[in-house]
Amino acid sequence: MVSDDRYEKMIEAFALAKNFLKQQVDLGFDEVYINKKSSPKKVFKAAKTLNDFFQEIKDCKKCHLYKTRTNFVFGMGNPNAKIMFVGEAPGREEDLQGEPFVGKAGQLLDKILAAINFRREEVYIANILKCRPPENRDPLPDEIQTCEPHLLEQIRIIQPKIICALGRIAAQALLKTKLPLGQLRGKIHDYHGIKLLVTYHPAALLRYPQYKRATWEDVKLLKREYDNLG
Repeated sequence: MVSDDRYEKMIEAFALAKNFLKQQVDLGFDEVYINKKSSPKKVFKAAKTLNDFFQEIKDCKKCHLYKTRTNFVFGMGNPNAKIMFVGEAPGREEDLQGEPFVGKAGQLLDKILAAINFRREEVYIANILKCRPPENRDPLPDEIQTCEPHLLEQIRIIQPKIICALGRIAAQALLKTKLPLGQLRGKIHDYHGIKLLVTYHPAALLRYPQYKRATWEDVKLLKREYDNLG
């Protein structure tokens, strides 16, 4: 017969396990591994690398965008980055080179990073979509829905402490909201336990330089949050 004290501990352990598994599902996990040689309380994530995942999805044909792409734009940067930048979709230069943010917007992003003492190699950069929409049009809802699981898996593997959504589309897709960018920036959001902040896409800054001051405030907030990580 189980004592009352032991029974309560079992119920508490079950509740903790249930909450943990729910968090993993929300973040896109589909497997949980336990090292049988160590403490049964120690849970490990799947030992998949970014390169493993790239090899799995680089020939993706889940939506029609594969028909017009030149390159599948997976992402680039530090696989152990504490900060991850997420844009909306590759543009012309990104499609040609197979890397995110390599055109004029990417050059501006590099300058923004340098202003807060970061190099591209220290962070990780990706997009909601991995293929360029024709004529750089906005991603369609069904394209986002189809491609977003790829990004979720990248987040799961990298496990960043902070995500910076670049532009309205990336922000709305990640936060599952229709609020305008102006109401999303300037604050810290919770994204499945990860800090998330929103700022303007570098391409928007090239068209509307008046947004640069607001963007500077956003990246200063980003740097403060990073410095507070310890």
